[in-house]
Amino acid sequence: MTQTICLALPLLPDTADADRDEMLACWRGERAAAHRASRARHGITREATWIQPSPGGDLAIVLLESDDLAASLYGLATSTDPFDVWFRAHVERVHGVDLAAGMHLPEQILDYPACAPFAQLPHWIFGGDPVPRSRQ
Repeated sequence: MTQTICLALPLLPDTADADRDEMLACWRGERAAAHRASRARHGITREATWIQPSPGGDLAIVLLESDDLAASLYGLATSTDPFDVWFRAHVERVHGVDLAAGMHLPEQILDYPACAPFAQLPHWIFGGDPVPRSRQ
């Protein structure tokens, strides 16, 4: 069963551009292959990151999914793979967080599953006709 976590990590002053550039390189740039290999090695099935401006400074919003988040996070924190070592250094540089030292994880306080199973959704949500065929 997939486990999901979402983290809000403050970006240190003047590091949002560096974080944006490096995360884009991991997504679809020169670090993409190493990033995919790292996430596969650690059992991470989804990772998404957003930069959220706020009155107190920019935040990186990070979503991770894995069948075993504890094992995935431990792997990221302790791996000696060159990409993982680089990634930990990047996180410390832009967030001031040392993943190898551990961190407090967020407390989930709401989980509202609004979406019905795919088969129960009206067909027009996925690009079909908005008027049910039985009314045409």
